[in-house]
Amino acid sequence: MFVIPMAGLSSRFFKAGYEVPKYQLDMGGKTVFARSLESFKTYFETDLFVIILRDVYDTKAFVEREMQNLGIKNYQLCVLDGETEGQAETVYLGTQDASNDEELYIFNIDTFRHGFKKPEFATECDGYLEVFKGEGDHWSFVGIDENDRVVRTTEKERISDLCSNGLYYFRKAGEFKALFERTKSEKLYVKGELYIAPMYNLMLEQGADIRYDLIELSQIDFCGTPDEYVALKEKYQTA
Repeated sequence: MFVIPMAGLSSRFFKAGYEVPKYQLDMGGKTVFARSLESFKTYFETDLFVIILRDVYDTKAFVEREMQNLGIKNYQLCVLDGETEGQAETVYLGTQDASNDEELYIFNIDTFRHGFKKPEFATECDGYLEVFKGEGDHWSFVGIDENDRVVRTTEKERISDLCSNGLYYFRKAGEFKALFERTKSEKLYVKGELYIAPMYNLMLEQGADIRYDLIELSQIDFCGTPDEYVALKEKYQTA
């Protein structure tokens, strides 16, 4: 199961003068939404896709059209009534009907992951984060030990150069839901929000096998800010 949370309001884009949410913007003849979903086109005919949204700016009808145009066979739309306390809660609300034994992949609506394939080790571990080597402190981060094992994850706290690209995996959706409930009850907020990356620490405390998958920066494109969008649109127009 692939879950795409898109319940934000694209406030930075509206402040920059755009008139529709970022996922509805054009990107080289396709929408940002379509480009992001195409990250997983290998699984369009086999896996369930859950899109979590708020029905503003005609988003529900927009997503329905896009899913059909993309040819995704099995999908569900989860429409939220209001804002959440962060991406972790958004995903939690959108997976209430999911089987607890279902594998769970989570990804951003404003990132393009070229040629994604599920790693062979996914079925052997309890969870993993996909990462790249990057700069800055505005990412989620993975900390490893001398044996290359994940020992800590953080949000907006740079503990290594292994930066999450926003793709998170949990072997069982039920585990994710239980972790979120504990995260919220223990008020494990980061800067006022409930994030996914720190939830892995609760699993690590219990001896879970959490891994990371390092990819090249060339395998991803980021489109989360107006500046990134403008640069990326130019790239796609000249490709």
